[in-house]
Amino acid sequence: MARAPRGRASGFASAGALLALMFAVLVAACTVVAPQAPADATRSGSADSVLSSRYAALGASGGTVLRLDPQRSTVRILVFRGGRAPSLGHNHVLTAPDFSGYFFLPAAGPAGAQFDLEFALDRLALDDPQLRAQLGAPFAAELTPGDIANTRAHMLGDDNLQADRYPYIRIHGLAVTGEGDHFAVSAAVEMHGQSRVLTLPVVVAGLPRQVRASGAFVLRQSDFGVHPYSALGGFIAVQDEILVEFTLVGD
Repeated sequence: MARAPRGRASGFASAGALLALMFAVLVAACTVVAPQAPADATRSGSADSVLSSRYAALGASGGTVLRLDPQRSTVRILVFRGGRAPSLGHNHVLTAPDFSGYFFLPAAGPAGAQFDLEFALDRLALDDPQLRAQLGAPFAAELTPGDIANTRAHMLGDDNLQADRYPYIRIHGLAVTGEGDHFAVSAAVEMHGQSRVLTLPVVVAGLPRQVRASGAFVLRQSDFGVHPYSALGGFIAVQDEILVEFTLVGD
């Protein structure tokens, strides 16, 4: 996930120096990143206030407003190793332990439902050891926290997600079709200052007093102007496609 360390051109003169560089890249690329509070502690609260006001207005028009609960929900983002030597890299898992989200169910039924979900990039947690163990063999490699600060700086910095400029990922529901427990949801995904519309299958239970929505979708980082991590001319890299899995619970 991190950018490869830079060295002087003269440092590549010998095979020994090249091996040392490769080792440094591997260490920097495969680290554990812990959650970190954003610099502006009120930023998440401000975002939730905007959503809260919007959905309060929807509720006043009739129907049911449900607030999504991060403690009972799960959002997982899976990033897979790639490049010409994928065996030298590691898969990574990110989670969103804190987010703002609302679901509106109109009196007419799910066909007119609306929802919003947004979370701050600098609140993401990376490579929790227990979660990696649960995901099994592809995530079984044990990662160390030695380069946490360096990895986070590159992941959120100017060469990647630019979190200071684009602090949020937002998902806004546009349309819902289906019946029973199975629906097709059209949603606008905003990341890195760009928005893309996706259609994804979602299984919904618990309505109208609760909502439990589960599904998965694929995002391509390059579609949002984000350059997937790559080092040594693509020898070590992560895949462009990332998998997002979610179970959102609210009442």
